[in-house]
Amino acid sequence: MSFRWSDLPNPFRWLLLAVGYLLGRFGVIDPRRAERTTDLAWPRIMTGLARMSKSAADVAMVGIALGPAAIAGIGLATPYWGLAFGFGGGIAGATIGLVSQRYTGGTAESLSLAVTTSGVVVAAITLPLAALYWMVPEGLIALVGSDSASIAYGADYLRVVAIGVPFAALNLIGSRTLVGADDAWTPMVLRASGAIVNVGLNAALIFGLGMGVVGAAIGTVVANVLVLVAFVTGFAFGRLPLIGEFPVAVSLAWPLTSVSDIRDVLSIGTPLVFTNVARRGAQFPMLAIVALFGPNVLAAYVVARRVRDLMDTPGWGFSLASSSLVGQELGTGDERDADTYGREVLWFGTSVYLVSATFVFVFAEQVGRVFVDDPSILPLVTTFIAVACVSVVFRGISGGATGPLRASGDTRWPFYGQVLGLYLFALPIAFLGAVSVPIPYLEAITPLGIEALYAALILETFVPAAVTYYRFETGTWKVVSRSYRPDSQPSD
Repeated sequence: MSFRWSDLPNPFRWLLLAVGYLLGRFGVIDPRRAERTTDLAWPRIMTGLARMSKSAADVAMVGIALGPAAIAGIGLATPYWGLAFGFGGGIAGATIGLVSQRYTGGTAESLSLAVTTSGVVVAAITLPLAALYWMVPEGLIALVGSDSASIAYGADYLRVVAIGVPFAALNLIGSRTLVGADDAWTPMVLRASGAIVNVGLNAALIFGLGMGVVGAAIGTVVANVLVLVAFVTGFAFGRLPLIGEFPVAVSLAWPLTSVSDIRDVLSIGTPLVFTNVARRGAQFPMLAIVALFGPNVLAAYVVARRVRDLMDTPGWGFSLASSSLVGQELGTGDERDADTYGREVLWFGTSVYLVSATFVFVFAEQVGRVFVDDPSILPLVTTFIAVACVSVVFRGISGGATGPLRASGDTRWPFYGQVLGLYLFALPIAFLGAVSVPIPYLEAITPLGIEALYAALILETFVPAAVTYYRFETGTWKVVSRSYRPDSQPSD
């Protein structure tokens, strides 16, 4: 038997299994399903932790070298980079649904076409976006910023990082392909290694060569190129040195796609793209609204969002594990087991969110001290972090409910929930917190104050969770899946 690095003991996996086995004792989840879910989820969670930690380290290094204006510049550019991930992640959501069904119920050729079609579609979307970022970065950054130094830093960063946009999006396709084929460990190793390379390059370029924000951007681009080369090599040759075999092979022979495959990818992926873009796009007006409260509140809000992003990484694993496991059951026509997997993974993931959120809530002040040491702002940061702990639990519910919908191709309702939560609840409430609203013939409504921001943080996750969970409970997603599956008969 050949050795794989994944065979080594893993404390993080054991921690997740401990939660799963505890739920098993109470009959919430079958222990065997907990094990299979954990094996798919933990590598993706580790990838998320590595990437979120890398993002924090990047900002810290730039801040040490250049000061707060450079941090602000990268902050202004980050939502544009996030939009690329929104497009790529949406199409990759279609990839995992199609791959997981074809992995158990289709053919190698149909699986390969699903992957290459996803790659063609995501490249067609992100190449123009990258060109836009390269050509007019100053104008784009100026749309959300006002300080000239911050705009200059942000434009320099965005122009260079634009080169990496298509590579980052294609890496999402490679990662979701392997997860859909029951292998979450390989993409974890590749993408976490990319994050480590990114941090190392940034340290050398920022501090060693004095390249500042441009150095940070170059590190991001190079890391994404290297990861994509590894994915392509593994899919083409069926294995990578030290990593091991790939569970699926992808043919780059012509034709790379077909009209029917493009139709499937777009019909499943478009709502997910809209969902992601709705979430990413809301960062622009929300940051502008929060800035109205002053720099201290803005700083506390940004810290809380960073902490919530770190706490949200379990959703990266559990949502994708749910999509893969549910999709594989749907691929064989077993709708009963698909429903069971979806339900158990949802509660498994939500329980992990509760554990981590409770831990951070108890130590909110200590977590805040990692980011700020000014006693005048620390209480504000602590409060925002505590609210973020409540908010993130609902992200766990929405992510768990989205997994089965993504696997089945029923991807519109997560988009509906995201739009409702962000644009009809969170943004208006936050706006009312900062400004007075004139009403004809009546006194203007006075600003609601900072409490409105706390409410907005919770509403932006609670509403999508309620909408997505409702759709999951209806079971309609199982019916929708029948139009995307390989030939199989549904079971009740």
